[in-house]
Amino acid sequence: MIQLTTDDGTVSAYRADPEGAPKGAVVVVQDVFGVDAEIRKMADGFAAAGYVAIAPALFDKVKANVTLAASDAGEGRALAAQVGTDWSLAAVQAAVDAVKDAGKVAVVGHAWGGYLAYHAANRVRGVACAIGYYAEGVLDGAREKRRVPTLLHFAEDDPLFSEDDIIRFRAARPDVSAYLYPGAIDDAATAALALDRTLFWISQYVVGQGPVQLKNAGAYAQAKTERKPKKKADDDLGPPDA
Repeated sequence: MIQLTTDDGTVSAYRADPEGAPKGAVVVVQDVFGVDAEIRKMADGFAAAGYVAIAPALFDKVKANVTLAASDAGEGRALAAQVGTDWSLAAVQAAVDAVKDAGKVAVVGHAWGGYLAYHAANRVRGVACAIGYYAEGVLDGAREKRRVPTLLHFAEDDPLFSEDDIIRFRAARPDVSAYLYPGAIDDAATAALALDRTLFWISQYVVGQGPVQLKNAGAYAQAKTERKPKKKADDDLGPPDA
């Protein structure tokens, strides 16, 4: 754990560093359960993939060292309401500033953290891309155009979203890549697919990719640049003899 400084006090954060030079950084935004074992595991996973990962403990504003069980979601939601969006995004900003020396920075969050990651895309400086899993409340902010590439994962079994909600969201925000998965998003196969898409998204906008050599691009370029020599006047033999 490390300490971060915001304009309104300090906040602790879990940090995980990769072996060797980092490819960039990922800010992992907690759900309503605090920086628990699952959030730390997620940060460790991004570190294993080559990124500096940092997860600010957003509940520190009202209560330090909070980790809650799944049965304590009501308490977590009450703490999230006390902390509020503005201060939480200030803490995310402090986390981004703390790791930006590693390269470009992505923000990833689940549920409440997904909501914060979605808004961090527009309100936090220095964010290269944002990813949200079943991000609560993002449908209410669908009219706001994205400033950075944004990826969202939704699940059919999530009671907070209907398929019609996602269809309307996609129509309102075509600049957001939104995936809808059958069943629950924590299903092993679904979670693996969503993670693959998340890692690709981060690699694209944090690491960047080299030029793509299109198939037959060389032959096309040659065909467009090489011209056949013009015939000389005396080469015109005219029509064949009758």
